[in-house]
Amino acid sequence: MIGKWAALLMMAATQIQADWAEETLYPFWQQRLHIDTKIIEEKTNQQQLLIFENSFYGRVLVLDGAIQTTQADEFVYHEMMTHIPLLAHENPKRVLIIGGGDGGILREVLRHSTIEKVTLVEIDGSVVERSKKFLPSLSKGAFEDPRLELLIEDGVVYVEKTDEKFDVIICDSTDPVGPGAVLFTEKFYGFCKRVLNEKGILVNQNGVPFLQKEEFVNTVKNRSTHFKDVGFYIAAIPTYVGGFMALGWATDCEEYRTLSEETLRNRLSRVTGPMQYYNPGIHKASFCLPQFMLNVLPAKNLQPANP
Repeated sequence: MIGKWAALLMMAATQIQADWAEETLYPFWQQRLHIDTKIIEEKTNQQQLLIFENSFYGRVLVLDGAIQTTQADEFVYHEMMTHIPLLAHENPKRVLIIGGGDGGILREVLRHSTIEKVTLVEIDGSVVERSKKFLPSLSKGAFEDPRLELLIEDGVVYVEKTDEKFDVIICDSTDPVGPGAVLFTEKFYGFCKRVLNEKGILVNQNGVPFLQKEEFVNTVKNRSTHFKDVGFYIAAIPTYVGGFMALGWATDCEEYRTLSEETLRNRLSRVTGPMQYYNPGIHKASFCLPQFMLNVLPAKNLQPANP
């Protein structure tokens, strides 16, 4: 028979476990965020969705056990995923977002005065609806913008079949597990190349290379099949543990990564509102990769020390 104090300790441990969201992305590494208030937890038709409140990070979105975004640090990821390609491009008018159902990328894209149309293709409509309701600070009304075409469907099928053309494609996917796995394949990148305009740019979420080396190496190989200029830029995002996050880069225009700070600063004038992370200096520096990343890249993908 279990003792009284042992029973109380077991109850306490269970309660502590229940109050924490444990990320399950890595078998050898775990981070936990305290759940102050659980907002919603459900099984969608695609994945397990959890939104909760944390005293430091604010509201947090978790999909299939992996933290996707938090109110506190989402600006780093969303600004870097968006403004690097849109300011590198001379005149982006049409943008395709694959994934991004929380609306953060969409919000940032629509800040650019050159944008005429944004197509957002999200496979899980529940992510859009739950984010609009419980994380409205991410989209800030962007889903109501008349320039948006929102499609709830498979992004891979869309880029394979559509006749539309885009200046920039931003693939804001989950990690390469579950419904997001196909968005890291050579076949998918080929479909993206097909729907890009001649001077188009593709960027994608590419994980944390210190912990996800295989993903980092494989995706650059898969993109190199279709694009002349392939590589990465980096950003430090607190809730994506393990060091810098790598953001994949692919285009046929090698000059995009050698733009001057003056050019970037001039183009920044076409963006409404202040930045919290992005600036032209960060833009340039983000393409300078740590040596441990350069060591595993093919020689043709090595970037100059001062792009």
